[in-house]
Amino acid sequence: MSRRRKPAMNMIEGSLGDKVLQFAVPLAITGVLQQIFNATDVAVVGQFAGKNAMAAVGSNSPVVGLMVNLFVGVSLGANVVISRFTGQRNPDGIRRGVHTAVLVALVTGVIVAVLGILISRPMLELLGVPSSIMPMALAYLRIYLLGMPVILLYNFESSIFRSQGDTRTPLFCLITAGLLNVVLNLFFVLVLHMDADGVAAATVISNTVSSGLMFLVLRRTGAPIRIRFRDFRIDRGILKVMLQIGLPAGLQGMVFSISNLCIQSALNSLGPDIIAASSAAFNIEIVAYYIINAFGQAETTFIGQNSGARKPDRCRRVIRIGLAQDLIFTAILCTAIIYFAVPLLKLFNTDPEVVRYGQIRIVYILSFEVINALIEGFSGVLRGFGKSLAPALVALVGICGTRIVWVFFVFPNHPDFRLLILCFPISWAITAGILILYYLLIRRRLFAGIAPAGVH
Repeated sequence: MSRRRKPAMNMIEGSLGDKVLQFAVPLAITGVLQQIFNATDVAVVGQFAGKNAMAAVGSNSPVVGLMVNLFVGVSLGANVVISRFTGQRNPDGIRRGVHTAVLVALVTGVIVAVLGILISRPMLELLGVPSSIMPMALAYLRIYLLGMPVILLYNFESSIFRSQGDTRTPLFCLITAGLLNVVLNLFFVLVLHMDADGVAAATVISNTVSSGLMFLVLRRTGAPIRIRFRDFRIDRGILKVMLQIGLPAGLQGMVFSISNLCIQSALNSLGPDIIAASSAAFNIEIVAYYIINAFGQAETTFIGQNSGARKPDRCRRVIRIGLAQDLIFTAILCTAIIYFAVPLLKLFNTDPEVVRYGQIRIVYILSFEVINALIEGFSGVLRGFGKSLAPALVALVGICGTRIVWVFFVFPNHPDFRLLILCFPISWAITAGILILYYLLIRRRLFAGIAPAGVH
């Protein structure tokens, strides 16, 4: 029998500032590397297959995000549930949570793949993808969707490791698979002369490797997160809590994706140059988001464990430290990206118009990214306390509502790229204001709910 496994990090005792960094930095690097590896899809086709193939890949980003984000949110629910069991020192709960999470990932991945493939063409037509790139865009999307079971499995497995304070194992597995993705991108495009379909196939293969590696680690690790085939069953009680926390988080992610679908539709009306430029800029600016998201997930996990251990004062410290570190790292990174925007864009495509429009997008969005850091930070805090519905509803109004109004009522009167991109910081400002106000109104109840017995 294997040795009983202790959490990789003790989140409920000792120092906090260094532990938040030890948790968030590998997670941020994982996200950044994942995006860099994903960006090779766009870069390889942009350099070797032309800007139409590049636009075909880029036009799929909102569609893929819409389908993935719902279940990535459910994986956050798994993270919180398993974190709480860890804080409560409940190994049986951890074991049941782990096996439920893995099964949910595989089953929902198959469902999303089948449904997505069936409606892939109508979705792209609804987005107004130009006919010149439609065949390539459709081929990319359908191949990508075939990999949904392993893509979702990777996210749920990562949530299991994060719940134990381990963000390094997913990082090492990602590096291995990501390097393979780069090699396969070049092989399929340069050797086999494929275009968007080649980079999609490379993505699916590399995701299969990353999720497979983590599954092997979970099979061989110690209790209580070790996977045993005989323990595979869905615990209805755990699934219910997982969905109560995870579905609103997923819906919040979907809200971003739905609003981005509307924006992508408006971008598609501006022609292939702007589609390609926006795709390149997105693959650069999203790096900042992974920093933001990493600290948000750190706050979710640390608060999940410390609320399970009934330590409200420690939860307060997590909020202060996590938000401060998040804002500092985000500001530094965004400044650096803006400064190096032109050479970074040229890695994707050297067309002057593509570079010019890409630089406009980067400056307009990253200059205000710290506002988005507040949204993710406070959303992460509320999820850690199990309050996941409120951030989703706020995002629905502030993010989705503002952007839809902007796209359908402001942009048609002035169809300008700069004006369209302004909807990002404006929607962030509205959402952050509402979310912070909500947190201030309920924070006393949040901490009273986890106070030790007899403490008021």
